[in-house]
Parts: sequence; C-alpha cells; structure tokens
Amino acid sequence: MNAGLKVFAPASVANVACGYDVLGFALNKPGDEIIGRLSDQKGLRITKITGAKGKLPYEIEKNTASFAAQRVIEHVGANGIGIEMEIHKKMPFSSGLGSSSASAVAGAMIANELLKRPLTKRELLHFAVLGEQVADGAYHADNVAPSLMGGMILIRDNTTLDVHRIPTPKGLYASVVHPQIKIRTQDARAILSDTVSLKNAVEQTGNIAALVVGMFNSNFDLIGRALNDVIIEPQRAQLIPNFYQVKEAALEAGVLGCSISGAGPSIFALSANSFIAEKAGAAMQKVFFDNGVDNTLFISTINNEGAILL
Repeated sequence: MNAGLKVFAPASVANVACGYDVLGFALNKPGDEIIGRLSDQKGLRITKITGAKGKLPYEIEKNTASFAAQRVIEHVGANGIGIEMEIHKKMPFSSGLGSSSASAVAGAMIANELLKRPLTKRELLHFAVLGEQVADGAYHADNVAPSLMGGMILIRDNTTLDVHRIPTPKGLYASVVHPQIKIRTQDARAILSDTVSLKNAVEQTGNIAALVVGMFNSNFDLIGRALNDVIIEPQRAQLIPNFYQVKEAALEAGVLGCSISGAGPSIFALSANSFIAEKAGAAMQKVFFDNGVDNTLFISTINNEGAILL
C-alpha cells in the first residue's frame, strides 16, 4: 500500500482579547493530523477517523476536512484522481482552539500536497475557510488563517480574505487552559448583543490598534495595556465557570493579558517569557482544579509555521 503523506495543522487562539473576528494566532500544539494517499479508485474517500469518538461524519460534503480537500481538487481540475484520507483528531471539540479550522486546514493542505502543490498556502486559504464554514456556518478566517499560515494574523475583511501577518516579539509565550466543559460556537455567538456603545467602540478600537503597534515594536508594556476586551468578554464570561478567578490568577502571576480563546471555554494568557507563562498556567489550572473542573494546559510560543508536512 502507498504510505502516503502526513500533514499537521495546529490549534489557534482567535479574537486575542480586543480583536473579535479579526485577530488570531497559531499555537505549536495541540493540532490535527491527516494522512493522505493516492488511490486507484477515483474520487475522494475518508477511510479512517480516530480521536473523534464517532462525532465526525465520513460523508465528504459534511466533514470539514474532506469538504476543504474536495474544493481544492475541483479547483485544480483533478476530479479524476483517487485520494484516500485518514483523519486523526488530536484536539478537543468545542474548545475555543479552532478544532474545526485545524481539520479544514489539514484537509486542504493534504489534497494540495498529493497533487504536487499546485496552490500556495495563501491560495489554499479560501478552501480551508469553506471547510470550516461547514462546522459553524460562518465564513471567517480568524482561526483558519493562523492555523494555515502561522504567526499572528490580522483579518481586515473576512469576505475578501484581506489578511495580513503581524510580527510577534521574541519571547512572547501563550498559556492556554482548556477546561473540560463544552461551549458551542453557535451558542457563544448567539449570546452577543448587536449593539455596542460609542464609548466601548472607541476603547476597543484603541486597544486593537495599540496591540498591533505593540507587536510591531516589541513593546510588551503596550501589548499588556491593549489586551483588554470591553465588548465580547463581558458578555461571554458567564458561559465559563470561574472565568474571572482564572483571569485574576493569571494577572497576579505577571502575564501581559488574559481573555477568552475564541468562543471559549479555553482561556489564554500572553506572557513576556516562558517562566511567567508556566507560572501563570499553573495558577490558572489551580483555580479550575480547586473548583472541581478538570482541565488541560498548553504552553506555546507563537507558531510561525502553521500547517506543515510531517
């Protein structure tokens, strides 16, 4: 049997406090892996899914990974090719870490690799976003773009995928705690108000602009002042037990800032070095453990590679 190729697509943190739907960065782990191989049987097939506990469909048009892969295949005119995919989920569902995005990215990338890379990563973005859309119904790239392209990404406009890489300072670390509770992205979006006060809009605009400037200039003090969400976090915090206790523990440990990762329930903090990141991560975990909530900690630099061929 053809041994095939394997790709890895990492988890990501979306929103990054003040950047709702327009900012995201990639982690080193966790992530999803897909093994793909050429087949004599025409068409795309999913032959195996692990780590999903039966939650993922084998139907091509219903699975985020295969949907993205199929759109790549169609775009390059390779419908006569046979491809088999094995999907290995290695990150939790409904975690706020871009699980469906990682699968979509890996799906688009494995198809492109097997077809001898007719598309660049940037050209794959649209197809990966289409795959992720299968999961949550929205066409947005705040998880997909960093998972695919790596680094911290600013999405000026989701509709046109006007995305831009933001440099990140050396030494910047993320501590991400995933509590073992479930929050569906659809539910986390439904809770949000359509109305924002002028005061909050001005403050949030200043924060996201300052965050970008701080990243460009490696100004940790400015980054810390900017990591403040006055619009989304106050509405979503109620969905995560002990959120404010966890945030306070992180801030007391010396992090630059702390907020909800994506739609939650994961909580992220950014730190100026690994020592603070580890100290903060342990403090964040302790709050959850003390309140009877099992959780997992991930400590990572900003992953500047994104999805890779293993």
